[in-house]
Amino acid sequence: MKKILILFWFLFCAGIIYGQQTVDYLLKARALKEAGNPDAAIILLNGAINETKESRLFVERAEAKILKGDYSGAISDFNEANKLTPSSGEYGLSRIYALKGDAGTALYHLELNFNSPFKRSEKEVLLDPAFSTIDNRQEWRQFWKKDWYNSTEKSLSEIEYYLSTGKTDQAKEVLSELKKSSGSNEDILFAESLISIATGNFPEAMKVISGLENTNPQNEKYLRVKAKAQTGASDPAGASSTYSQLLGSGVADAELFMLRAECYQKTGETDLALKDIKKYLEFYPDSKAALSLAGKVEAKSGDNLKAIEYFSENLKLHPNDPECYVDRANSYFVSKSWDLAINDYSMSLDLKPANSDIWLNKGIALLNSGNVDDACHDFRISFNLGNKRVTEYISRNCIK
Repeated sequence: MKKILILFWFLFCAGIIYGQQTVDYLLKARALKEAGNPDAAIILLNGAINETKESRLFVERAEAKILKGDYSGAISDFNEANKLTPSSGEYGLSRIYALKGDAGTALYHLELNFNSPFKRSEKEVLLDPAFSTIDNRQEWRQFWKKDWYNSTEKSLSEIEYYLSTGKTDQAKEVLSELKKSSGSNEDILFAESLISIATGNFPEAMKVISGLENTNPQNEKYLRVKAKAQTGASDPAGASSTYSQLLGSGVADAELFMLRAECYQKTGETDLALKDIKKYLEFYPDSKAALSLAGKVEAKSGDNLKAIEYFSENLKLHPNDPECYVDRANSYFVSKSWDLAINDYSMSLDLKPANSDIWLNKGIALLNSGNVDDACHDFRISFNLGNKRVTEYISRNCIK
């Protein structure tokens, strides 16, 4: 029995490791594609597929081949994905045949996708540029005469649209009508949680989404909303745990590392935050947001020199971004390197002169460097831009 338990534990751990490797391959390949290098993505995925046959790897390689115009190779990969996970490649096949101008075959595969667990939303399909080659065809118009989405799906899509545009009242109206016609079900409860988050009622959102999670604990959609509600409710520890659930379940989304890092930063777990940021930077080394967050985490941990390294690297990559100058200026400010702080604040203001807070900070740096007249000049500009916090500095240093 002991040997059986050891073997089971070994296989379980091996499965986790292989799952993590698959996610890493997917994320790296995706980043390479986004950087305009599908060839490198294909080479990477070739190696991954030699190690393990996973449908997502074939789908990702197929999409890289589409970027190269290798439709035959992509069709082959989508078909392989279907063999491993039924219907996982149908939407990709529909897109390819649309790109080839074969409306009949494209719609055949689109119908298969609509009748599968991988069903895409109406909005996603209609906005997909791949179908622009056939959307004026008779077959396409005839296809959409059928109701592929039920009333609940259409209402949910409408609610999500209204919330994305800040129209919460309209979203509530749609939900009210949906309740009258459908009573209560998981989709309606999910919509309620979205509206609760949009209106800032995070405790109610948590209550609703926790109930849904109990019935379906691995549902990615529910977990994402739960993490958002936890963040809004000022529970970064809970949110980081939920993001860990998502990452542990094999969700291939690099942004989850950044979201979890922000939670770790708030809970003071700087080592864990930096680990996640560095992981994200493996995929997107030029990311302004990641380099900025890395610098801020280092600064919070007390390593201002390391923070300045990150901020300086960000400036090399984004020399025309005022916020990059502000990040480094703030670190110089903390270390009382007044002249360096003044220089970076000045560069930021050259790019974005209406920032009242930066005029204030630059004024304080000038004051500390002994340049009172220039400091008062900056304080007055900050005040004229609406910054009331500067009045104390003006009254104390600039009124004779």
